[in-house]
Amino acid sequence: MTEGTSPYVSPARVTVLGVQPGDPPFRIVEIDGEVVSTARSMTDVIFTAAALGITIHDLDDPGEVRWVGGSKFHWRAP
Repeated sequence: MTEGTSPYVSPARVTVLGVQPGDPPFRIVEIDGEVVSTARSMTDVIFTAAALGITIHDLDDPGEVRWVGGSKFHWRAP
């Protein structure tokens, strides 16, 4: 396999990990590879990023936010 066929990995500064069980369920938010908070909604992700000086213009842009274990609409534990 050559580098030209390697899968693309998003350079997003914000990563939202999969849903964690809890009451209510939550997702862990990483910025620049460090865990910074938990989120219970899309707005929590936006506010967390803004508090750290990152403006998110498009939650669907994989260059801005990387969603792991479900999309921006996935907030319930399996």
